[in-house]
Amino acid sequence: MIDPTLLAILRCPLTGQPLHEAENSLINRINEEIGKGEIRDALDQRITVPIDSGLRIDGGKTVYPIRAGIVCMVADEAIVLE
Repeated sequence: MIDPTLLAILRCPLTGQPLHEAENSLINRINEEIGKGEIRDALDQRITVPIDSGLRIDGGKTVYPIRAGIVCMVADEAIVLE
């Protein structure tokens, strides 16, 4: 879980919209697809390392991964959902 104070100030680097934590069901689905080699980042590179959590905008197709408590807010490394 990300600190609520930090979450309140984080914004999507592409749209500037507020971010919220992705649902557990979405994180589980992403990790299953990572295990199958089916998840890619914004640069179309295959993602091989599971995520602990993620941030996204409401209804967004991009997830900014959280691994070991660190949020990756680099747009090119974001997970792109189909």
